[in-house]
Amino acid sequence: MFIQTESTPNPATLKFLPGKVVMEQGTADYRDADEAAMVSPLAGKLFGIPGVTGVFFGYDFITITKDGPDWQHLKPAVLGTIMEHFMSGAPIMAAGGDGVPVSDEEFFEEGDETIVATIKELLESRVRPAVAQDGGDIT
Repeated sequence: MFIQTESTPNPATLKFLPGKVVMEQGTADYRDADEAAMVSPLAGKLFGIPGVTGVFFGYDFITITKDGPDWQHLKPAVLGTIMEHFMSGAPIMAAGGDGVPVSDEEFFEEGDETIVATIKELLESRVRPAVAQDGGDIT
């Protein structure tokens, strides 16, 4: 298994591309090791690596945020953990875990359709690409 890495504008964040689907739907963002371990076996393992402070799952990538050591020391441990998890066939999310997007919000007033369509178009064409450059995603 070959895992590519991409830098992001944030030097404390690195994007890992395992070449496989990570999240079928939605995204998942964890900043707390205890919460992550309850919801995602992979996120729990990644938080077990000293220096990892954030884990973000997108459709086909994993973004890791660190606080301490340089990437040259942390990157091999992250790569090994991701590879081991994917090779084991274990699920990314625990049964009943979050990460699945909630349904679209409801709107009732006349004229909202065009406003909502405009907002969705702006999110797709401008906001999502900008967030993706920093290793994230929006749903």
